[in-house]
Amino acid sequence: MSLVLLCPGQGGQHPAMFERVRGNPLAQPVMDLAGELLGTPVEEIAADTTRFRNALAQPLVCTAALAHWAALRNALPTITAVAGYSAGELAAHAVAGSVDTATCLQLARKRARLMDAATPDDAGLLAVIGLDDVRIARLCAAHGIFLAIVNGPDHVVLGGERSTLEAASAEASASGARVVSLPVCVPAHTPLLTVAAQGFEDALHSVTLRPPGLRLLAGIDGRLVGDVDRVVATLSAQISQPLQWQTVLQQAVERGGRVFLELGPGAALSRRARELHPQLEARSVEDFQTLEGVLEWVDRACARA
Repeated sequence: MSLVLLCPGQGGQHPAMFERVRGNPLAQPVMDLAGELLGTPVEEIAADTTRFRNALAQPLVCTAALAHWAALRNALPTITAVAGYSAGELAAHAVAGSVDTATCLQLARKRARLMDAATPDDAGLLAVIGLDDVRIARLCAAHGIFLAIVNGPDHVVLGGERSTLEAASAEASASGARVVSLPVCVPAHTPLLTVAAQGFEDALHSVTLRPPGLRLLAGIDGRLVGDVDRVVATLSAQISQPLQWQTVLQQAVERGGRVFLELGPGAALSRRARELHPQLEARSVEDFQTLEGVLEWVDRACARA
């Protein structure tokens, strides 16, 4: 076994994100279900700049991952593990069988609404690349912002109010770091969203959940999620606690992962996997024009692994 599936979070949405699966008899029902939930076909949402609004972005990225999963799953080899980044962790649970597709999409919308309600005015996320842990800690303490995601040894995402993030950005840039303001309007994975995390825990208790049928790695610590209690605990905690994505990828490798397939939209997770582990074969569905191309690559990569 060597294949790991990755479900991305928001930020990579684009107008063509559903082109590969449009009309596919297995994927289209997922897209139709999401369209009914959101009141607008998902392809129309993806084509509009509103695709970055949190309330639309979270269901949209889950829909994209699950539509590609539905189209590919019957032809993929055995899955070693599955993991999801931020909102994508919900999609990962649907892939692993913890929730059904309809419940996943409903939870994605609920998660977004809770986060929006708890978010201070004008808040967001800032990627900082090139500073070590000590300087990041000092930056957060000096500006009253928070560590949100650890993507690598010198690649983190910080969360807070925009005014403080701008000040931190200027200081980080002056120190030689590369900074990128992310197209996300909530300070996800920080204590600012503690109330949202508590509300989402209640929402998870109100739906039918099952133990994952595939190995699923939690975003907050990279450890396996083996029962329903841990499904609830990890999915709610990650709203207000930092994601340890570097740890997640390391754990996937240690559990035998050698081929990583990102289900889209975007290709940030597969790129990060290659950067941290150059020996891996990692691609996104968005690297290919067709589903057939995806499957051919997976077969060849698994054979090489």
